[in-house]
Amino acid sequence: MISGAPASGKGTQCEMIAQKFGVVHISTGDILRAEVSAGTEIGNKAKEFMNSGRLVPDEIVTAMVTTRLSLKDVKEKGWLLDGYPRSSAQAESLEKRSIRPDIYVMLEVPDDVLIDRCVGRRLDPLTGKIYHVKNFPPENEEIKDRLVTRPDDTEEKVKSRLEIYKRNVESILSTYSGVMVKINGNRAKEVVFEEINSLLLRLQKDKEEKSKSGELVRNENQLDSLSLEKNKWRGIPTKLNNIPHSREIREYFYEDVLQATKRAIEDGKTRLKVEISIPELNPEMDVYRIGTLLELVRILALSFADDGKRVKVCVQGSMGEGALAGMPLQLAGTRKILEFMDWGDDGVMGTFVNIGSIGAKEVEEQDGIYILVAPQNAVGNCIIGDLKAMTDAAAHRPVILVNPKLRDVPGSSGIMQTMGREERLAYAASFEICYFFRLLYYYGTQYPIMGALRMSYPYEYQLYKRVDESPKKEKYELLSTFEKRPSGEEINDSFEGKVRDKAKESKGIWGFLSSIF
Repeated sequence: MISGAPASGKGTQCEMIAQKFGVVHISTGDILRAEVSAGTEIGNKAKEFMNSGRLVPDEIVTAMVTTRLSLKDVKEKGWLLDGYPRSSAQAESLEKRSIRPDIYVMLEVPDDVLIDRCVGRRLDPLTGKIYHVKNFPPENEEIKDRLVTRPDDTEEKVKSRLEIYKRNVESILSTYSGVMVKINGNRAKEVVFEEINSLLLRLQKDKEEKSKSGELVRNENQLDSLSLEKNKWRGIPTKLNNIPHSREIREYFYEDVLQATKRAIEDGKTRLKVEISIPELNPEMDVYRIGTLLELVRILALSFADDGKRVKVCVQGSMGEGALAGMPLQLAGTRKILEFMDWGDDGVMGTFVNIGSIGAKEVEEQDGIYILVAPQNAVGNCIIGDLKAMTDAAAHRPVILVNPKLRDVPGSSGIMQTMGREERLAYAASFEICYFFRLLYYYGTQYPIMGALRMSYPYEYQLYKRVDESPKKEKYELLSTFEKRPSGEEINDSFEGKVRDKAKESKGIWGFLSSIF
């Protein structure tokens, strides 16, 4: 889908896209004008609205568009919708029919430029070609003499259409936020197309690769495919206490996190968090492990960029003032590491992926997804305020917290931060876990591994017990599943084979889990 205000250049870009990629260009304007020209009943109804500068009612446009989308050429070649949907009702109509774009391109052009483009626009009634008195004059006097001004291209009507467009487009943004890319349309058409072309090539490549590996999911079989995906899961890797982990093990967890996060975003979730605690991804054990955590963040960012989304990776900066200024040790130098990491040779960094800090001022219109690296409170300082301001500014756009630590910590005087504590904790809890993995140990040790707890959206929590099969061989056996994150006591009971007793207190070698779950 491509969207933009009147005269934003949608038609021009659509012609270039259709020529390059072979998709069927479906312009609601062309369909409407064809019906008006033919004098059909539906065309005459549409004409009344068009001549007065008003948008044509949803039921008229929807009937024509859905009919066009059902034709054979569209099903074979794919489609490009130009300027549709324009309202929440139209978008909902497509959603009900499982008609959804792979990408939604929004062209942004200042109002004064749009008005000038419209008022100076001229139509050749013979060929249907559009000219502009200054920017794109006709080739000769013969064409110039027959040019006409369309009834809806007066300044007054253009301003009216702009206001209507802005109100309506605001109502559909949330529907397509996950696949939306905003592009500056106030540039030469070749420059604008170059950016769109890059987006579509990356999208096309990704779909081809998924098609070859059998990963494309048909809408009508999505639930069956999710079930199949769950059954195909190969289980928890072994020897997780041997560090550094092999690349195969790291990539296993990266992919596990990525797929869970994508499923959550596809389901419309916008406030998400990933909590993964294995030795290789735990900076608390060794600050050098932050590099592995950033590798996970890079995998997430590049994958979303491949889907045409603009990603901002954010690391909190220094908090506090004067003697209290500082940042958590785990995050010291993290931004520099991100800047020096290898982001590929195709120009992703600085275009589809950018690096920022945490706060409302970091939120920009072109951003599509925010990935926040281990946001955490520090002694005497709280990140919650900046984080909430940022998520408020991000509105419907997804914000993903990777290994956050948002519990209250003591102030510089050793006293817990109390002012607004309930509100802070409630805000921290508003983020939904899309992926969780934690190894379980005996109390006070990190060896041997006794089991693991895993959750991958949208599935339940799964509790595993590690079993030694031979001196050099082990496996993980599923003990229990939980709809919600289990408490330490529930985990104790599962390992001991007991029926859950809510009245008993936490004790025994698993008692320590009660304080961390």
